[in-house]
Amino acid sequence: MKRTGRKNRPSYRISATNSRSARDGRTLETLGHYDPASPVEALRLKLVPERIQYWLGQGAKPSETVASILRQQGIRRPEAKPAQVRDRSGRKKPTKAKARRAERKKTMGAAKLARSKARLSARRAAAKAAAAAAPAEGAPQ
Repeated sequence: MKRTGRKNRPSYRISATNSRSARDGRTLETLGHYDPASPVEALRLKLVPERIQYWLGQGAKPSETVASILRQQGIRRPEAKPAQVRDRSGRKKPTKAKARRAERKKTMGAAKLARSKARLSARRAAAKAAAAAAPAEGAPQ
């Protein structure tokens, strides 16, 4: 619903909008008018049922207020088509790409472990050398 009208006397345009648009921003299509303060009953609500059905069929979700108005007017969501069940039986098959990926993961993991061990042994060797050199410097001569 897009609010129009003057201060303290609102009227609304019922419209299809993108969900990312502002409430009173750009609309895709105007589907009717709602003027709750109109003294003439016939002018309070004007809808275009065919276009409303079209947008509901496209997946449009009405706000709570618009849904209430549509229920009162007897406009319902079109019946949903039954969901197609996709054949996904081949997903578990081993493929060449999966085998290559697993092999690469294994070799990369082994290389990473080797690098880690080399760094650790280098650190330990440096620590031993530093420990051996430290007492010799501080020893009395």
